[in-house]
Amino acid sequence: MSLTASCHCGATRIELPHLPTHAKECNCSYCARTGAVWGYYNVDEIELLSNAGEKTYSASDGINLHHFCGNCGMQTWGDSPDWASMYNNDGTPKNGDPNAMPTSRIYAVNLRLIDDLDWSKVAVEKVDGRNSW
Repeated sequence: MSLTASCHCGATRIELPHLPTHAKECNCSYCARTGAVWGYYNVDEIELLSNAGEKTYSASDGINLHHFCGNCGMQTWGDSPDWASMYNNDGTPKNGDPNAMPTSRIYAVNLRLIDDLDWSKVAVEKVDGRNSW
């Protein structure tokens, strides 16, 4: 069953193949301000149905891209290296290499943009990005 995430004005619409069973809420300096709860999908899993006027922002020289609606300002989705494949939620490297860099990318969709989402079906994990990145 597919779902649609939509910004407030409807200019950005994202089709998701399914509701993730797990999501993350990060407290880094960016995510804490947006209030987003991130559901993660492989690059080929989501479809941008519309994104007229979309803007991007990166505080990391383009490594992590934050997408938002240029009209209503809603934080919609992100495109970043798959950090979870290499690092634990506390920032420690899974393979012991503190300089490890993921080789694949992942998309994160702001689940707060899904109308009438049944939050009881999603386990939201708190991530300490403020102290671990």
